[in-house]
Amino acid sequence: MDKLSKESKEYLIKREINEYEVVIGLEVHAQVLSESKLFSSSPTKFGSEPNTQVSLVDAAFPGMLPVINEFCIKQAIKTGIGLKAKINKKSVFDRKNYFYADLPQGYQISQYKNPIVGEGSVILDMPTGEKKVNIERLHLEQDAGKSIHDIDPQSTLVDLNRSGVALMEIVSRPDLRSLDEVNFYIKKLRSIMRYLGTCDGNMQEGSLRADVNVSVRKKGTKELGTRCEIKNVNSIKFMQMAIDYEANRQVDIIEKGGVIDQETRLFDTKKNETRSMRTKEDAHDYRYFPDPDLLPLELNDVFINDIKKTIPELPDEKKKRFIEKFKLSSYEANILVSDIETSKYFEEVSKNSDVKLATNWITGELFALLNEKNLEIIDSPISSNNLAKLISLIKNGTISGKLAKSIFEMMADGDKDPNKIVEEKGLKQQSDPKELEKIIDKVILENPQNVKSYKSGKDKLFGFFVGQVMKRSGGKANPQLVNEILKKKLN
Repeated sequence: MDKLSKESKEYLIKREINEYEVVIGLEVHAQVLSESKLFSSSPTKFGSEPNTQVSLVDAAFPGMLPVINEFCIKQAIKTGIGLKAKINKKSVFDRKNYFYADLPQGYQISQYKNPIVGEGSVILDMPTGEKKVNIERLHLEQDAGKSIHDIDPQSTLVDLNRSGVALMEIVSRPDLRSLDEVNFYIKKLRSIMRYLGTCDGNMQEGSLRADVNVSVRKKGTKELGTRCEIKNVNSIKFMQMAIDYEANRQVDIIEKGGVIDQETRLFDTKKNETRSMRTKEDAHDYRYFPDPDLLPLELNDVFINDIKKTIPELPDEKKKRFIEKFKLSSYEANILVSDIETSKYFEEVSKNSDVKLATNWITGELFALLNEKNLEIIDSPISSNNLAKLISLIKNGTISGKLAKSIFEMMADGDKDPNKIVEEKGLKQQSDPKELEKIIDKVILENPQNVKSYKSGKDKLFGFFVGQVMKRSGGKANPQLVNEILKKKLN
């Protein structure tokens, strides 16, 4: 789990155990993976120069009409299917009216009473067991632009590159009860969308962020407390920190006899605190009404079923298959299916090598290497093909596990073939019993006192003899054979 300050985390846990529980709901804004925007053909490439991806529609020039992007509709439906949700055959685009400098139309095209996706659910594989989080809805909406305050000391600048980018807003029920559950929920949601190819989930690029609704109540109480919404939080760590602070803030107010105001708040990442933005708006404050420029969206069964046929194997199904086919534990399977690229890498390695060794090497040495170099598995410096070769060398006795770790480090420098490394460095394991017997005989002959002590009951000296044999062989002796021959010779 992402780290919180120890004191802050313990404070929240203590409060929860004694009297209160925190109730959390998330409104996740996931950018649709699409090359063009929701209502225009403008590109959506991240990191482009300001205002270079803006059409007349995005800039709200008079007379410019939105045209729905069919691909974004399909992406939303795919996500809904992945969330085991109801796909609504009729949905409506509405105008959500509010003013911001980076919202050129003066309203946002969104969906209110009639979203494209209805109720669904996500299953979290928590350490304590499965946890079901209910999804209330998924609706499509356009993103706003971006106000920039730190370039000109006298002015706020506006970049409209994001204006009109398609977002899926996934609204959960207030089913989350802890920081851990928030962590698992966001990661599971992101994993599902990556498997589907509907959102890349890159929080550092702003393609996945959330509004976090937090309230507290006395344990055992069924009625929900007054919630505060923390806007636009863009990392799991910050979500957890914001919830921690906000829950404690609300408890402090209640314990002092105060009342929680329903409001929208911001999380200050530098001060590690939430602060008030404005009183929380209700739906009527936005004056929603159907967008007159967009007809209701009507889908038929053929259209929906054609999309269902394109749905790949998702994390829950893949986990079940890994457990049944590869005899993995639930914990191992969870790790390997958590990311689509990790699952692909594992399957490529395991089809050409020992499954158990593949699991251990991927979740052990490979993950450690990727963490050290801050890389995703898709950018791994060691290909799945070469890792499979290394595992095969261990399995057939050509190299020892200890030597394999040294070879693994060499492989990371340019994805080198382990077979060539073994050949060039002369690292092939000695597995000829006759040659090993010669080395063992010499070790026994040169250490008569230790032999006598071992035979008199000092069993720990066996490790001494193994070490001497490995030293004489330059670490190349087959450990299993060494153990077998030594036992016969010493006993």
